[in-house]
Amino acid sequence: MASKRKTPSKKTSKNNLPRPVPVVPMRGMVAFPSMVLPLFIGREKSVAALEAAAQADKMLLLVAQRSDAIEEPEASDLFEFGTLAEVMQMLKMPDGNVRVVVEGRERVRVNEFIQDKPFFIATVTPVAEEATTNTPTVQAVMRRLKTQFEQAVNLSKTLPPEALQNAQTIDKPGALSDLVASYLEVAVEQRQQILEALAPVDRAKLVSDLLTQELQVLEIDRELDSQVREGVNESQREYFLRERMKAIQEKLGDRDSSFKEADQLRQRVDGAEMSEEAKEKALAEIDRLEKMPPIAPEVSVIRTYVELMCDLPWNKRTADDYNINHSQEVLDEDHYALEKIKDRVIEFLAVRKLNPSSKGPILCFIGPPGVGKTSIGKSIARALGREFIRVSVGGIHDEAEIRGHRRTYIGSMPGRIISAMRRVKVKNPVFMLDEIDKLGHDFRGDPSSALLEALDPEQNTAFSDHYLEVPFDLSEVMFIATGNLLDPIPAALRDRLEVLRFPGYTEAEKHTIARQFLIPKQMKENGITEANIDFTDAGVTQLIRDYTREAGVRNLEREVGTVCRKIAREVAAEKRSKVASITPTSLQEYLGPRKFIYGMAQEEDEVGVAQGLAWTEVGGELMPIEVSLVAGQGTTKLTGNLGNVMKESCEAAMTYARAHADDLGIDGDWTKKHDAHIHVPSGAVPKDGPSAGVAIAVALVSAMIGKPVRKEVAMSGEISLRGRVMAIGGVKEKVLAAHRAGVKEILLPAENERDLDDIPNEVRQTLTFHWVDRLDDAIKFALVQPPKIHTNGHVNGHVAQNGHNGAKAKVKPKRTARKT
Repeated sequence: MASKRKTPSKKTSKNNLPRPVPVVPMRGMVAFPSMVLPLFIGREKSVAALEAAAQADKMLLLVAQRSDAIEEPEASDLFEFGTLAEVMQMLKMPDGNVRVVVEGRERVRVNEFIQDKPFFIATVTPVAEEATTNTPTVQAVMRRLKTQFEQAVNLSKTLPPEALQNAQTIDKPGALSDLVASYLEVAVEQRQQILEALAPVDRAKLVSDLLTQELQVLEIDRELDSQVREGVNESQREYFLRERMKAIQEKLGDRDSSFKEADQLRQRVDGAEMSEEAKEKALAEIDRLEKMPPIAPEVSVIRTYVELMCDLPWNKRTADDYNINHSQEVLDEDHYALEKIKDRVIEFLAVRKLNPSSKGPILCFIGPPGVGKTSIGKSIARALGREFIRVSVGGIHDEAEIRGHRRTYIGSMPGRIISAMRRVKVKNPVFMLDEIDKLGHDFRGDPSSALLEALDPEQNTAFSDHYLEVPFDLSEVMFIATGNLLDPIPAALRDRLEVLRFPGYTEAEKHTIARQFLIPKQMKENGITEANIDFTDAGVTQLIRDYTREAGVRNLEREVGTVCRKIAREVAAEKRSKVASITPTSLQEYLGPRKFIYGMAQEEDEVGVAQGLAWTEVGGELMPIEVSLVAGQGTTKLTGNLGNVMKESCEAAMTYARAHADDLGIDGDWTKKHDAHIHVPSGAVPKDGPSAGVAIAVALVSAMIGKPVRKEVAMSGEISLRGRVMAIGGVKEKVLAAHRAGVKEILLPAENERDLDDIPNEVRQTLTFHWVDRLDDAIKFALVQPPKIHTNGHVNGHVAQNGHNGAKAKVKPKRTARKT
């Protein structure tokens, strides 16, 4: 019996007995405590019990059947004593069976079977062994048992030598008896008798008696074997072996098929164009396979390994097409806008054309969902004439997922990179590592470290996969990574990437994308034509504004598909004979009430209310800042689910107002008479970041001096205690949000004037931009009747471009966190 002794676990929290545990009936075998047993489970009840245990605390009851002939045993068909065991490893096979490794924990008695469907559940009680002392009798019994077991190991052809080594280290008669009993080839009833013997010395004597009988059988077997060998001369022996091999080849065909299989594998190895090291390894494994009996467990492991070696593209590649004009046409055909991204991709391809051996950077596309990161990777592959393979690495915590498992483990397999190379069948594909910002790491290793070797041009000529065991060349692979955020990517990995940021689409760009790409695609997929449906411009605009809130167009395509399906249903049911015109009014008929309401500009000038601007992963938003003063003693209250950085901006604005009270016309005693309450609406949405500083300061000063803030102005900027206005990020998204809300003027830091080019021209022409570098200038612009402030600052009136704020947003389910 292939069992191993293991030191009993010190974990006892799982064994709070008596309690219900799943039951696995066993045929022809009995499990003993402290033994590690590999089992092959196929019966439905047993598989269900095993899965239930694996999902709970991994504890189950192994109990033997009284008769092996019973396929579906009842509770009465099972013995009263069993072994409580813990599931150590579990592997589901393709045919539905399960291979599992369990470790026996302790003897238990079955109190009652409380369930029999879909699997047995029983309440059990542990049974303790009787205490023993190290008396001469105990020593004599143990010495005799160890001596007998040593003789059995020496005589037997099946007992492993390590079993004897384990036995020699045991100093308790009960544990020694369990170990020896697990190797005895005796009937189930006799094994069960040993399991139920609670007195360790009695159990040891019982095992010793059974071992005596086993030794007699082994002695007789050895004598018979010796007599047969002595009675057969050399010629007879050779004739016998040849005839036996011939009979196996003719009647069973097993060995003959293994010879043929080995020859076929050698032919595949010769044609795979492997490296010399890989070829030597593959041929050595085939030699091992040829010498093994067909039923050996390792045969399938070796066969799978050699087949992987033969399937890998060691020297197969596609011819590259570096026609720059063709590449530009493909990118323009597949994607609208994204001009900066396309230009960088074309530059990348141009360098590869002029210097094919160059070790260029690994491109990393960073941007919100639905903006075309993955699809532009497919376009690059199409432009180059290369194969495309995508592997999602998001959520991977185990390094072995990238680098593979060593073949010593049951169910081992190559890592995702080698598996993908096997599927793509060429060594120079465009390889996309999707969601690279969502890699995790824990006690099982750091997957990002494993990716370093694959992505580093200096190392990936000899990428090492634990399963493959020989180097594989990845230097011709064009790796492209994608992610939503840059911050979570580890620094060492980020250093090997050239980051290209994908901005969100403007409303005009979404409108064009819907017209040119999404609507025709969804009409085709849903089997309707222009004779059935007509999307008006106003309808598309309303669809974008009221039914989606995203930086990309994924949800927009989903909503277009919903409308097309409803029209398709009407056409198929012959309920519509005219063209369905999709207008703002008819949209509600197909999609229901509008799902989103964007913030709109203030309708009138208000005291203590300033219009700030926020950045989110799905675009910008208008973010009003409200300040109220109440009678009090100068305290400040902050509400609206603000993060630490934003709270500090409030404190900085308050300190600035106090320090410049005289210049701003604020009553010097207001801190003794009033409390300030600063609130940012939408309290369920977390907000953080430094760029609300200007809006907070303007609203605060407005409330303190009683002057309203101009309703047509929105603002964003970080402030310092000295009144400086500093650069912020997300300018493009914030400006687009202000434009969408009907804002006419935008106040931004002068340092962000460099961001002007990212703002679409049609948006710039409708807005007035004020660039300030001092807070007092911002107050002058923002208030209806600003105080007379003596300042050295300057004011400009221009326009802006996209930066990126380093502050991190906290995201909650179904809520969009804002960066101010």
